[in-house]
Order: sequence, then structure tokens, then C-alpha cells
Amino acid sequence: MPVTFDVHQLDAFVLVGAVVTLAAILAVRVSARAGLPSLLIYLLIGVMLGEGGPFGIQFDDAQLAHALGFGALAIILAEGGLTTDWRQMRSSVRLGLSLATLGVAVSVAVVAVGTHYLLGLPWELAILLGAICSPTDAAAVFSVLRALPLPKRLTGALEAESGLNDAPTVVLVGIISTGAAAGSGVLETAGIIAFELLAGAALGVSIGVAGAWIMRRAALPSSGLYPLAVLCLAFTAYGVAAAVHASGFAAIYVAALILGNSELPHRVATRSFSEGIAWLAQIGLFVMLGLLLSPARIDLVTVAQAVVTGLVLTVVARPLSVFVSSVVQPMAARDLAFISWAGLRGAVPIVLATIPLSEGVAGSYDIFDIVFVMVVIYTLLTGPTLPWVAEVLGVARRNEPRGLDVEAAPLDKVAADLLQVTIAPRSKMHGVEVGELRLPPGASVSLVIRSEDVLVPERRTVLRAGDDLLVVTPRKHREATEDRLRQVSENGRLALWLGERAKREQG
Repeated sequence: MPVTFDVHQLDAFVLVGAVVTLAAILAVRVSARAGLPSLLIYLLIGVMLGEGGPFGIQFDDAQLAHALGFGALAIILAEGGLTTDWRQMRSSVRLGLSLATLGVAVSVAVVAVGTHYLLGLPWELAILLGAICSPTDAAAVFSVLRALPLPKRLTGALEAESGLNDAPTVVLVGIISTGAAAGSGVLETAGIIAFELLAGAALGVSIGVAGAWIMRRAALPSSGLYPLAVLCLAFTAYGVAAAVHASGFAAIYVAALILGNSELPHRVATRSFSEGIAWLAQIGLFVMLGLLLSPARIDLVTVAQAVVTGLVLTVVARPLSVFVSSVVQPMAARDLAFISWAGLRGAVPIVLATIPLSEGVAGSYDIFDIVFVMVVIYTLLTGPTLPWVAEVLGVARRNEPRGLDVEAAPLDKVAADLLQVTIAPRSKMHGVEVGELRLPPGASVSLVIRSEDVLVPERRTVLRAGDDLLVVTPRKHREATEDRLRQVSENGRLALWLGERAKREQG
């Protein structure tokens, strides 16, 4: 019997969808004030709407959840690529790639062994749980870390990891869930994962480069078409990769990364549009996953299993995987410690848990419940404490220059960026005159925000701790401008002379 959907049902659907989306948007503000990740609010909304809540909406279609979850993750990865600055990621991309491959392998092995012996799970389910829990969440990483004043070496590594580690885990979870792993050895499985990741990345590069070339020469009749065209190019990479059995997630992220860092028309509008679509995807994804949960299945045993799994993952597997991955790009111990704590989990593990559900794997509902509870508990633990951990480890720098996305057509026309710099209490930029910054050609301090006053600075304007600076810089000189501001913050007004002296001594 065909399923009907009339206009009255559509009206009700639109009303409920609009109200839920508005509530989720307002929850972003509430969660920010409370210091809680917004994904928890979205999950709670889904649970309240579901069968265990007052609204009692029935939703148990694991295959639909699997498909919609993958679509939402693709959108989130596309937004992450479009809004990631390659210059910030470039210095740490080796570590990020190592974390997404070697680090994932170490994490899967450690979690599998730990849950097999501590929880008594069969090896197949233990390995499946390890594969599901190992990837970090792109949405959580992109939204949380970009709000922290962290150096490029940390944000670059974590963003690269979260953008690329979905691909190998999706393949591994799929192989195990379909039973294909039983007939494949370790080397064959590793070969399949390597092929999908490399082929997906190659297709992403090809379509990203070709798409950027086309967009620079396309004269579209409306500026609003450019964001749509760029997002469609990214999804073309996803679709082509999926058609040839390569990794669509790797393809869409790499293609979006190339498109987002190319000189395209209306770049700011494209970034803003992709961020809005990604927020909508996150809201829909988390609410849907909350609907899929059945609170009646959650008991003390499930909570205990989730806590044990999270402890193995957070205290043992994550630090060990970071340490092993750092072989390709050594970092200071405090940097590695922060990266270990910043392995944020979110929707990705829960979405991966829908794969065995859709395949009807025995024990898959138990795995889903464990993963769901673990994500909630450890997101509450790690997310709000990241700023404190960064301060304790000494990796946070309030004066770290950060880019601002503004709707400013003139900046787009002259290929310029707007940076925000907050002068920290112990920054040596305190007491320095604006003229003594000696910024690169074309760069200038446009505004100084001091308490509630807004100053248009002159060369003799003295900077003070707590000031917020808005710096306009040509895009080609952005890196040099950021380096210069960082040098002055660390060495004061003599930074230029000290830097030149150091170069002479090294020469």
C-alpha cells in the first residue's frame, strides 16, 4: 500500500520543524553561557521528542538514520573544508594525517582489547566498538577549537585529523558489520582502507582544482548562486568517489578545502552560507539521533559499560595513539597532552553506530546505547574543560591573531582579511605604539576597542593590555602579519631588531 503525504501533514511538519529548529538555535546561546557543548542540547531535544519523552514520536528506522546521518556528516565536512585556512593547517598536516590513520589503528586496537577483557564483549563486537569510538567529531572540533586562542600547530593537526579520520573508520565499521571482515585478513582490510582514503583524496583534489578554475571564470547572474555552486562542487566530489567505491568523506573534505582556499568570487558569502547549512545539518543530525535512542533500554549496566569504554578511550587509547602518531612530526609534551585531551567525540561515533543497527548485527543495540551514553558523559567532561586544560598546559595564547568573517565586499575585492587580536595581560605588546608594530606593507590597525570605547588609532596610539585590535591585511601578507604580531607580543617593541639579530647569528 503506497504511503501518502498530504498538504495538511506537510503543514504540521513545517510547524514542528520550524519550532524545533528555532529552539535548537536559541539553545546555542544558552549552551554557550552555561559552558556546555550545544550538541548535548540537541540530543536532549531529540530524546524529549522521542518515544521516552512527553511527545512520544516513534522513530526506529536505523537504515534511514544511517543514510541521513551520512548526508549530514558530508555537509559538516564540506563546511569544515570551506572554512579551514590551509596556511594554519599546513604546518601540522603530517601529524593530522598520522592521527587519522595510524592513530585510529592504535585506538581501535586498544579499545578492542580493553572492552573485550573488561566488559567481556566478544572480539567482533569489541573491535566494532573500538572502530566506532575512535574517530573525533568534525563538528565538535571545528566549533569548539576555533573559539579558543590556540597556536596553528594544534588547531591544524586537530582539524586535519577530524576531517580525514571518518574515512577509514567508516570503511572498517562497514566491513565488520557486513561480515566481510571474516573473509579478509588484516593486510587486505588495511589495503581497502588505504585505497578508499587515497582515491577519495585524489578525486577531491582533482574536482577541487577543476572547480576552482571553473568558478573563477564563471560569470553567474547572481552572487547568491556562487555559494550554491561551490557546495554542489564539493558534493560532486562526494558522489563521484562513492560511485567508484572510494571514500566520499575524504573526497568532499579535500575538495572543499581546496575550494575554500582558492581565490573565488564572493568567498565571504560562501563561507557564511556553508556555516548556516552546517548548523542546520548539525541540529537535524543530533535531534534525529536523540529520537533514535530508547531511554527504556538505558540502565546502570549500560552506564557502567559506557564509563569503562570512555575511560579506556580517553585515558589509554587516545594518549597512546597521539604519542605513536607524533613519530612523523614530533611536538612538545604539553602540545601532545592537549591534543590527547582535545579528541572530541560527538555525532560521528553515534552515526557510525547506526551502521551495525542497519545491518542487523547481533548486539548492535547494546553498542548503540553504550556509544550514545559515552558521548554524552565524556562530552560533558572534555568540552567545557578544554579552555582550562589549555591554560594549565600553557598552550593558550589570548593574543593569537584570529581571522574574522565579515560581510565586507570591499575586502573581498582587494583580497584582504580582517584579523582580531586580543592583548593578553602579560603580553609585551602592552605599552607599544601602533607605529612600532611595523606591520607588512598594506597591513594596518583599523580599530582599537578598549573597554567600551572604540578608538581609531594613530601611529602614536599606545596599546594596552585587554585591548582588542582589528587589523586589515592583504591576503598575501596575512601570514607575515600574524607572525609579526606574535613576535611583538612575545618580545615587545624590539621584536624586529631581535628577529634580525637571531637571523644573523644563525647565518
